[in-house]
Amino acid sequence: MQSKIKKLFSSKEGILLIIFILIFITMSLLSPNKFLSNYNIQSLAYQLPEFGILSLSMMLIIMTGGINLSLTFTATLSMIVGGLAMSSYFTATNMPFVSVVIGVFVMLAVSIVLGMFNGFIVSYIGVTPMIATLGAATLFEGISLNITKGGAISGFPLMFLNIGNSAIFGIPVPMIIFIVVLIFMRILLEKSKMGAAIIMIGCNPKVAEFSGIKVKKILFQTYMIAGFLAGMAGIIMASRYNSAKESYGSSYLLQSVAASVLGGTSISGGEGKVLGTLLATMILQIISSGLNIFGLNRYLTNVLMGFILILVLAINYIAEQLKKKK
Repeated sequence: MQSKIKKLFSSKEGILLIIFILIFITMSLLSPNKFLSNYNIQSLAYQLPEFGILSLSMMLIIMTGGINLSLTFTATLSMIVGGLAMSSYFTATNMPFVSVVIGVFVMLAVSIVLGMFNGFIVSYIGVTPMIATLGAATLFEGISLNITKGGAISGFPLMFLNIGNSAIFGIPVPMIIFIVVLIFMRILLEKSKMGAAIIMIGCNPKVAEFSGIKVKKILFQTYMIAGFLAGMAGIIMASRYNSAKESYGSSYLLQSVAASVLGGTSISGGEGKVLGTLLATMILQIISSGLNIFGLNRYLTNVLMGFILILVLAINYIAEQLKKKK
């Protein structure tokens, strides 16, 4: 028993858990009335899932040795197109349930198509992931702005709001969705052949190909799944805000990379843990919430996330160099 506990706290996930506990206690002591209030705890429970799902989506791509700079734009474009379909159908028919079903279906379908678009360019055309997804980000943002004209899509049925703002047996619906995604990702990465293939591709794509892995097919499917996850996050965001706009969740792009790397995902690929990404997401969400509670400028969040990302990358690089020397 003692050896298991020692092993846990000596692992990356164990260290992250200790950091999370220390930060939570610190925030609680500095501002117990605000940080531990029901409002703040509920706010964290409703905001964490969309950030966490986007972080898992980014982690999946980074594990292949790539990066997805179009992640948040995939989420926003899917919510805009789906939201437009939902509001238009609801206005024409006044059928809330059918309108919500159509809207959610369109959001997920669009996100999958956008993920497939990225996957095709990266895997079958062979464009570097950073360049491919940067171009896709510009494209998706341009389409979103052209549709919304800089405004927001609204007029959703009240039933749609329940996805991002209601609870079942006291558990927020977004948190239930997040838990399902966590289970799915754990099975995918740690229990399936595709997960093993993703790790091998991230370590060395040429060796993976010589091992009989269909690298292009796996990469294509990975980007497709990442797009689907972005669409799920988009649904939660659109429901929480009761509207859809191209700027929603823009700060999550940098934060999702920071959460993935902080959670133990190797920026060069081949390594990543669902639990680590979850703990890192919780740490960053609490820091962000703390900044808001203490009245600090919200733009400092991006400054802090950038600093954390650079610091973690530097530490990981130094650790790898020391390991090579040994």
